Amino acid sequence: MTTIAFWNGPNPAFGAQAIAAATQQIRETISVILDPSTGQLGVATGGSITTEQPDPGTTSSWPVTAILPAMYPEWLGDRSFSEAHGTRFPYVAGAMANGIATTRLVVEMAKNGCLGFFGAGGLGLERVRDAVEELVSVLGHNGAPWGCNLIHSPNEPALEEAAADLYIKSGVRKVSAAAFMSLTPAIVRYAYHGMYRDGDGNVQRPNMVFAKVSRPEVARHFMNPAPKAMVDKLVAEGKLTESEAELATSLPVAEDYTIESDSGGHTDNRPLAPLFSTIQTVRDEIVAARGYLRPIRLGAAGGIGTPQAVASAFALGASYVLTGTVNEACVESGLANEGKEMLANAGIADVTMAPAADMFELGVELQVLKRGTMFAPRAKKLYDLYRTYPSLDAIPEAEIVELEKILGTTVTGSWQDTRQFWLDRDPHQVTRAEAEPRHKMALVFRSYLGLSSRWSIVGEIAKKLDYQIWCGPAIGAFNAWVADSFLADPDNRTVAQVSNNLMEGAAVITRAHQLRTYGVAVPAFAFDYRPRLLN
Repeated sequence: MTTIAFWNGPNPAFGAQAIAAATQQIRETISVILDPSTGQLGVATGGSITTEQPDPGTTSSWPVTAILPAMYPEWLGDRSFSEAHGTRFPYVAGAMANGIATTRLVVEMAKNGCLGFFGAGGLGLERVRDAVEELVSVLGHNGAPWGCNLIHSPNEPALEEAAADLYIKSGVRKVSAAAFMSLTPAIVRYAYHGMYRDGDGNVQRPNMVFAKVSRPEVARHFMNPAPKAMVDKLVAEGKLTESEAELATSLPVAEDYTIESDSGGHTDNRPLAPLFSTIQTVRDEIVAARGYLRPIRLGAAGGIGTPQAVASAFALGASYVLTGTVNEACVESGLANEGKEMLANAGIADVTMAPAADMFELGVELQVLKRGTMFAPRAKKLYDLYRTYPSLDAIPEAEIVELEKILGTTVTGSWQDTRQFWLDRDPHQVTRAEAEPRHKMALVFRSYLGLSSRWSIVGEIAKKLDYQIWCGPAIGAFNAWVADSFLADPDNRTVAQVSNNLMEGAAVITRAHQLRTYGVAVPAFAFDYRPRLLN
């Protein structure tokens, strides 16, 4: 074992408890020292280090085999992430739809040096506009880090276009692009709008897209420049300029990618490690082929509910981590208190898949809470009816009885309510439904899926068994981690305390791993960081 220096000081740590305590001191330089009499490695902080050989018989000088400088949670990810987005931490709070990721949550994240996205998915345009105006007034355009969700809406392309238009005109500089299976004009227009070359010839792009991906083929769409035909059409329509189109030929649609593994809501239930490494390979291949000079960052999402998960994500090479379900249980979340209590009692197996309202006809599913709610089996029953029968009128009477129990009203009454909703939101859907019985059936069934999410947000107690709460297994791991700590109480779960503890814990675990790689006998309990009140 090579000696690189000598440490002078009292009481070096060789015991398990003392070594574990040293791993907590992440902001201090740690020396790995050798006890020549036993050959055992220990650790020491403080003291002094010299390269001078000590005099024979000196008892306060110890051989040093490695020196670990101070480390900080802020340094766990890619430094370019914080530089590009103005954050202190490489940490993102995801855009939980229907306003569950509230403006309050986004503001608190920004104050804490993290990036938060407002959950615009599923909301009407006026509600999104109000949220954007609030965020602009509180956080501004170009200072504090914040953004909004832009969800792919295959059934409502006009809404997707209108949201992109709103973000461009309002100066929303960051967008989380979710549920996209391929590129659309809306996301391409947003990504390239406002690009220019500065006085030094460098390309500046005011709008930044975070592409949420769980499949390599989708990642490829965003990592390459947008198709020329699509860009040319946007130019012809006056939605991009010629200069923006010229710059678009050499830049990807997005430069930040949230690799979404087994998460709440829309998910392919993929494990993070193989998914991340696969998309990492795709990224490296495209960067080499295209000769990109700007960094293409990969973030990790799904299952991020403990410090161990955060540390492992950064060890994979993640530039940042994104949390979702753990924020849904926080006080700033838009979920009703009853829903937060349900999440606080969930285990890692208390989740299941159910049909998604926004992509019902395509058979797309999302991950939801199973414990304490009947939403998932009831939603699956609706999808089975949709697949089996061509229209509402074709459903047998016995099935109608069960259907109306799920809907909570008659089929006729449900259609009247659904019809009025779409007359206010998108009258074309009503016209189509009255001409296509199968589309009418889909709208009625989708109304239950949409209402079940709303009930869990407004706290409709009578409908508690129908609550749709998007949820991944991360919440179960989180609950197990915070048990018997101040974060066990949902009233204490603020997004700042959750993010600070996850990042601090990840740094401690990373430090423990570093020491172990240098040969120190780090005890297993050193990898179990416990939550504490942090500033």
